[in-house]
Amino acid sequence: MQSLIGPQYLPLNNGSVVDKVTPDMLHLIHPYWHRFPPMEPVMTKILGTFLGMAGILSFFGNGMVVYIFSTTKALRTPANLLVLNLAFSDFSMMTTSCPMITINLFHETWVLGPLVCDIYGMLGSIFGCVSIWTMCMIAVDRYEVIVKGVTGRPMTVKLAIVKIILIWVFSAFWTVAPMFGWSRYIPEGNLTSCGVDYLTQDWNPKSYLIAYTIFCYILPLFLICYSYWFIIAAVSAHEKAMREQAKKMNVKSLRSSEDANKSTEGKIAKVALVSISLWFLAWTPYGILNFMGFFESDALTPTISIWGAAFAKAGSSYNPVVYGISHPKYRSALKERFSFLVCGKTEEPIRSELSSVGTIKEHEETAT
Repeated sequence: MQSLIGPQYLPLNNGSVVDKVTPDMLHLIHPYWHRFPPMEPVMTKILGTFLGMAGILSFFGNGMVVYIFSTTKALRTPANLLVLNLAFSDFSMMTTSCPMITINLFHETWVLGPLVCDIYGMLGSIFGCVSIWTMCMIAVDRYEVIVKGVTGRPMTVKLAIVKIILIWVFSAFWTVAPMFGWSRYIPEGNLTSCGVDYLTQDWNPKSYLIAYTIFCYILPLFLICYSYWFIIAAVSAHEKAMREQAKKMNVKSLRSSEDANKSTEGKIAKVALVSISLWFLAWTPYGILNFMGFFESDALTPTISIWGAAFAKAGSSYNPVVYGISHPKYRSALKERFSFLVCGKTEEPIRSELSSVGTIKEHEETAT
């Protein structure tokens, strides 16, 4: 094995992160990792605790969203099928990956064999891609509702199901591609997790990484930003028109109950900012780390790599919660069944900007 390692990858005198690798996994370890010492045991424990807490939060948080949205009649709407799909995907992400990586962190290396390494990488890929594209479809749906209003394409059960099926099929393609020779899944970081090969400098893995980044990161990110940009602009323009009309009529507001500190554009902007920021927080560091390997950056260490992967998976812990708690009917249903989990008011506002088709245009017509 030593003869396969170039001079720049020689292991350190005090040991290497590869020392504990099992014989059946040695052929999958990229030579790049041989030059790094083992991760400090305390750091391994911290990482394990972090992922354990994220797994518990994801299990109960996503499980609660799935349960509430699937059993509450008022929430069984076509658009909410996307929220349900997001919760299911993120629930599956942590319930499948968290136990495996915890076992490996305990042993300080991957001990589950090459086949499970492939399965782990595939599950992380498909659930991550499904979650990202589901968030994108939620943003596009809100764009149709808020920006286009009555002229937009209404969400139906059939359309929602078609979108969900296409999301899973599209994600499955990127998941199985490495199993058929377009790149591969290998241990990464401190070798307790498996992901796509971003270190090999051949065109085959490089082309996969580029294509995957475009179609499973850049494109959905662009659509999310595009949708929310026009959502915020439309709501702000509507609010301005409402205020001007109220001024002409010499009334303080055209709505009987309005809290100036919780204006419509403020709520929309907050939801947009939180959802996009958390999406960035979860996946951007891992994407950057992948391209650090792409360019053979010396800054890519086992500790940095494994923490990047951990943050990406931890994103499944809060994405559906953000969408869930922004829905007043969800909060009301949650209060009815688990009142101790709800803080603040749960009364449904007069109009829900995120779920009522044509609401903005109807208000504008009434005001004029």
